[in-house]
Amino acid sequence: MTLDFLSRDNELKDHSLLGDTYFGNDQPSVIYERKPVTDPDGKVAEGLYSAWITLNNPAQYNSYTTEMVKGVIAAFQRASSDRNVVAAVFTATGDKAWCSGGNTAEYASYYSRRPTEYGDYIDLFIGMVDGILNCKKPVICRVNGMRVAGGQEIGMATDITISSDMAVYGQAGPKHGSAPVGGSTDFLPWFLSMEDALYNCVSCELWSAYKMKNKGMISKVLPVLKKDGEWVRNPKVRTDTWVENGEVVYGEMVSGERLKEAEALIEQCTVDFELVDKEVNALIWRFTNLFPHCLMNSIDGIRGKKKFFWDQQKLAQRHWLAANMNNEAWLGFNAFDSRKITGKDTIDFVKYRQLVGEGAQIDDRFAEQVLAKPR
Repeated sequence: MTLDFLSRDNELKDHSLLGDTYFGNDQPSVIYERKPVTDPDGKVAEGLYSAWITLNNPAQYNSYTTEMVKGVIAAFQRASSDRNVVAAVFTATGDKAWCSGGNTAEYASYYSRRPTEYGDYIDLFIGMVDGILNCKKPVICRVNGMRVAGGQEIGMATDITISSDMAVYGQAGPKHGSAPVGGSTDFLPWFLSMEDALYNCVSCELWSAYKMKNKGMISKVLPVLKKDGEWVRNPKVRTDTWVENGEVVYGEMVSGERLKEAEALIEQCTVDFELVDKEVNALIWRFTNLFPHCLMNSIDGIRGKKKFFWDQQKLAQRHWLAANMNNEAWLGFNAFDSRKITGKDTIDFVKYRQLVGEGAQIDDRFAEQVLAKPR
């Protein structure tokens, strides 16, 4: 018996939800492109691609604007629904920053003291994190520079990180009027010890890629500096290991004269992402040679642990973040945004606490007393 009587529509459907409106090469923007999958010898696997999703705002350290958030959501939805895409690569333009988080200029000029508007923005931010966590393709974070603040949060939503050794990682929220509740408080305890996670959240220190690798937070760290044709390891990071207060310390940043020497050496180097991209392509090829549904079920089994706590907290944190735009965020983001005028990127925290201790209202007069004056 044949089944010829059963009709079948053989025209493939496009399951992409959003069009090209959210993608572009102008700054700031998000770039979406498909790159052919290649084997280790460089031979193209016909009809197979990786989807490269690129944050394109290097003038502002690839911080994401409202429109860029929409672009990331659209890009991950497209990559997820593209039957010819093997994996998504989340990266950024330039060699200084992967992402420094939300665009503080936009926060200061538009969202501060507009809590409802900021709440709507956070809805989009949640959609961005969800888009990464729900992507039906493995997501590789190709880190080309600093991954801090909200950049750290969306970076941790990805599956595997391949990093330039010039990158630094960390949070900045409590220093600038926010809290890392857009993912870091949910994800960091899975990557680090509970105490390291807490310290990383509140210290606002920047940790080197080597330190993060040593602590198990990222998968690969590769040099990107070249001098006279030879690879140069990041000279800003100590290469030795030592014991301090009973802890083995590795990957600490240099300071003083060693920092000056490191910066001088960097000036003599060129930047080349050859080794990073070689590792990214090798990972894509590894994914290509696995059963796709078995691969994604394995990945989603791990993602589920991150998603559990993210899903528990994301809506409650949305409301807190919106309300916070009326006080500490209003002060913190405006202090950061006016740093070129005042020479200071934070408020006067001692004066802030003194005023709070006096029961002062957080109003314009309060702001005048804690924000730095123009130079």
